[in-house]
Amino acid sequence: MNAQDRDKSLLNGMADPLLAWYGEHKRSLPWRDDPSPYHVWVSEIMLQQTRVEAVKGYYARFLTELPDIQALAEVPEEKLLKLWEGLGYYNRARNLQKAARKIMDEYAGEMPADYEAILSLPGIGTYTAGAVASIAFGRPVAAVDGNVLRVFARYLADPTDISEEGLKKRRKNEIEQMIPKEYPGIFNQALMDLGAMICLPNGEPKCAECPLRNKCRAHKEGRTAELPVKAPKAERRIEEKTVFVIQYQDKVLIRKRPGKGLLAGLYELPAAPGHLDRKDALVYVEELGFRPLHIEKLPDSRHIFSHLEWRMRGYLVRADELAQKAGVWQQEKSCRLETPESIDVSYPIPSAFAAYAPYIRRKKED
Repeated sequence: MNAQDRDKSLLNGMADPLLAWYGEHKRSLPWRDDPSPYHVWVSEIMLQQTRVEAVKGYYARFLTELPDIQALAEVPEEKLLKLWEGLGYYNRARNLQKAARKIMDEYAGEMPADYEAILSLPGIGTYTAGAVASIAFGRPVAAVDGNVLRVFARYLADPTDISEEGLKKRRKNEIEQMIPKEYPGIFNQALMDLGAMICLPNGEPKCAECPLRNKCRAHKEGRTAELPVKAPKAERRIEEKTVFVIQYQDKVLIRKRPGKGLLAGLYELPAAPGHLDRKDALVYVEELGFRPLHIEKLPDSRHIFSHLEWRMRGYLVRADELAQKAGVWQQEKSCRLETPESIDVSYPIPSAFAAYAPYIRRKKED
């Protein structure tokens, strides 16, 4: 038997034990309780780059405020981004709304059931389209993500780099040849759970609990630690910056970021490039247009993006009056003074500034 036939034989023996295991061990997740197309779609977009446990609360809040596609299509962008605050990768939320508007315009407000039509919506790739088509509509389409690639790399002991162009398409074709036509959504979710709960990405996989261990080549050959193969990521660029929480009267200064680029259109705390010492920090605050009364060094923080790392120094500054000469904040429309309560409700501030968010709400000392 050649290698291709061996792989096919292994794949054909995969579904039954996997489905039996899933029936007993599947995760209880809120979007599985009512797997409507909208619920599946929103949950899958939220789950990109985000842990399942972190998503649950956001998912519940999102659906409370935006219970259907029409509500998502019509919500003001700033409210949408506020609901997304803390999940990161904010273009996901913007693309959700673009897709919702296209669904309203072209599909009478109903998510299309066809895989290719779902794939044509903004922000939806092959994995999400496969998940929605299979789970919500019962279409026999694969949903291949990093979890699935890892499971197959170990199950077949395949040394192919999982970031290699074309591998995901190959896996998709293989799965669609053996996916149970009666239970495509359940099979895809079983693969997701196996990758998340058993065939773990970091540390030792839980092979003793795996329903596929008797046929898994990597387990038999003692190679689970070396698979999957993945090329190392390029090093992140590092940026140093100084972040300011500037209190004036009962308000705090915030600034809207540009409409394009990193964290586009979101609000942030004002920040200067580099790590400023106390003296230079006071000069910066005066240039913004405030007369500092008190300055307090805040803890350092860092935030990691996929391609970039911010290393931040922070200051809390209380200003008793405005500078005699109009400062940057008065000249730039992007800057505004808002109460902490207003910021909490209306202005989406990225999680990159999470270490400094508590100081927005700190009351002035008597």
